Amino acid sequence: MKLSIIVPVYNMAKEGLLQFCMESLLNQTIDDYEIIAVDDASTDQSLEVLRQYEKDHPGRLKVIASPENRRQGGAKNLGIRAASGEWFGFIDSDDWISPDYYEKLLKKAQETGADIVGCNINLTSEQSFTVGEVIRNNADSPTGVLGPADYAKLLLDPGSMVTKIYRREIFIDNGLWFPEHVFYEDNCLAPLTMLCCRHFEYVDEPNYYYYQKPDSTTHHVSREKCDDRMDTMIYFIEECWKREYLEEYPEEIEYRFAEIFYVNTLFTYMIGMPFFKKRLSFLRLLRQGIMETFPEYGTNPYFLEKQDAEVQKLTRMHCKSPFLFFWYYEALTTYRKLFRRKKG
Repeated sequence: MKLSIIVPVYNMAKEGLLQFCMESLLNQTIDDYEIIAVDDASTDQSLEVLRQYEKDHPGRLKVIASPENRRQGGAKNLGIRAASGEWFGFIDSDDWISPDYYEKLLKKAQETGADIVGCNINLTSEQSFTVGEVIRNNADSPTGVLGPADYAKLLLDPGSMVTKIYRREIFIDNGLWFPEHVFYEDNCLAPLTMLCCRHFEYVDEPNYYYYQKPDSTTHHVSREKCDDRMDTMIYFIEECWKREYLEEYPEEIEYRFAEIFYVNTLFTYMIGMPFFKKRLSFLRLLRQGIMETFPEYGTNPYFLEKQDAEVQKLTRMHCKSPFLFFWYYEALTTYRKLFRRKKG
């Protein structure tokens, strides 16, 4: 088998989202591939939809029904264990791809000898193949056979995992597995796969359609999701220690951890959580996590370069006093809202 496409599925039967995704996978312009759809204990009709597709397309589509909800990382791991392809591809079950998506990525891999090949993202809010806003994912990343400076850059910006194909060896030979039972599993695995890549290539076309629904729960902020973001980055650091990457790329790994574990979580929590649900205990926990792992994160050259002056000021305040930070931030954002309202 040339390619295994792994699709984690959870409650995607509504509005034809799952069906549109499956149809795009079944209508690829290549022949030698399999689709492994992993139902992650859905509570809607997703499994029934998948079983019908499996019945209609024997030998092409294999359905795995997980008895428990393992989240996307766990579902992907089940798919990897069942996959027989030389290449792996991952796709979210509410997204879709152009008919020649995998043909183009595999052709680039064959021509260049690459281990990973990526492409651009097309943001869309409708079920169609109309090109909308294009995100040039990995467009500025180094390509060809990679060296130390290239890995350092890819650590900082590994790009999306669903817009790539991976040689089987990237996962199997390197013992890479997604963290399970958490959101944001790609935050951990995306940089690790790039560190295991010898040769990276890129197709400058928007062949992956990323569906954006305004009321999607993936955009809702919760304490659970903030905890999960932190947990996936702890997993990332543990893997880096185990594989001795911290010795080779200390500043890059420190910054990626500080950016996602700390900065992104801190401001996502403060911006997205309702006032009455915000807790000082969480802000103290977040401060403890960054100070125990990278207490000098504020002097990291990437942090000083990439984070603006206000973020640097607010994070220093938070690390000094979560209580002071909380009330200062609330007062600052309230003032800015009132000012905008008066100005408008």
